Amino acid sequence: MTTQKNIKSQTRAWSFYDWANSAYSLTITTAIFPIYFEIVTENKAGILRFWGVELQNTALYSYILAFSFLLVALINPLLSGLSDVAGLKKRFMGFFTLLGSLSCIFLYFFTEEFLWIGITGFALSTIGYAGSLVFYNAYLPEIATPDQFDKLSAQGFSMGYIGSVLLLIINLLCISYFDSFGFSDTNQATRFAFLTVGIWWGVFGFYSISKMPAAQITLIPKGLFKKGYREALNVQKSILKVSSQSKFLLSFFFYSMGVQTIMYIATLFGTNELHLESNKLIVVILLIQLVAIGGAYFFAYISKIKGVFFSIIIMLLVWIFVCIGAYFTTNEIQFYALAIAVGTVMGGIQSQSRSAFASIIPGDNDNASYFSFYELTEKVAIFIGTLSYGILIQLTGGMRNSIILLMLFFVLGLFFMWRLQKENRINNHHSNS
Repeated sequence: MTTQKNIKSQTRAWSFYDWANSAYSLTITTAIFPIYFEIVTENKAGILRFWGVELQNTALYSYILAFSFLLVALINPLLSGLSDVAGLKKRFMGFFTLLGSLSCIFLYFFTEEFLWIGITGFALSTIGYAGSLVFYNAYLPEIATPDQFDKLSAQGFSMGYIGSVLLLIINLLCISYFDSFGFSDTNQATRFAFLTVGIWWGVFGFYSISKMPAAQITLIPKGLFKKGYREALNVQKSILKVSSQSKFLLSFFFYSMGVQTIMYIATLFGTNELHLESNKLIVVILLIQLVAIGGAYFFAYISKIKGVFFSIIIMLLVWIFVCIGAYFTTNEIQFYALAIAVGTVMGGIQSQSRSAFASIIPGDNDNASYFSFYELTEKVAIFIGTLSYGILIQLTGGMRNSIILLMLFFVLGLFFMWRLQKENRINNHHSNS
């Protein structure tokens, strides 16, 4: 079935899913939930008993993230294969959106007495967030033509930054002036923030999903699950045979280890190395989000003029200089300058990576399976990047020396992206001859 593309109401609705789910990534994974989790679990020197095992609270937090991303990495190839084979993309996106939004609402009941609610809600909301992205991203080449990928992808990320910052500011006001808003204390106001994220994600998410094209659902009476995995495996094999796709994913794998690790540990760097107060770290987080809006559009413009691979190469060079700058950062002013640089390339690298991959996969067929491999690459990169970074911190006794590892990731990503750009330039030259 051929879907009409570049329908304004549909592309706008697609962008709204970034507006919807980015509230989770900013409030739950970055700004508010980690601080609340540490406060709630800080008794007994931060040592918790979970399933009969004593764990440090920060270690448990990391394990929850690792488990969630691992589970998504395992099930996404199956579900994406099924979505292409049986036309279930829209339903799977709806399922993960519902799971994530309800789990955020569930976190409202997370207190010191009910630790299991915090663990379960955080794990399920992370699964919902990561699980929905593969189907959301897979709609990009289905609803837009290649010449619109960069612009639309940047629009989505920018909408996400605007929406998530707007909701975060509202929630921070509620937490700071909790008595004026009728809350008994800051903890109740904080838990209300989790509730608002769930409602925000659900309402705007299902608005977006309702506008997405629905494929004809095909019932497969026998071997449905095998066919789903077989579909995903076939796509993975085909990627390895296509030079542009394999080079891109190699580059994406390496620089994602750097990008995602920096996104997860930026606030920890400010706390442990520079000893910044939590309110100043919140300002840094907001600064990064706001600058990222302009960064996403700026690099979409660069991509339009010089091509998406060239745009990513420029951003990787900036990321390398960010790592060098972070190594020598010693005060608050330098950290703010670093945050501006990170924000500039953070929005661009995410939006351009998505549109670049959409531009090199083959048309409308098997989009979910291709983007499942894309998401799987990123999930494995997150796991390896954060694990390697943590091990190096343990060996060296500080975060600063570990930044050299992140720079190495970006250098490797730059190497493969440069090779892809060179190959693409040669192919274009031959096609024009």
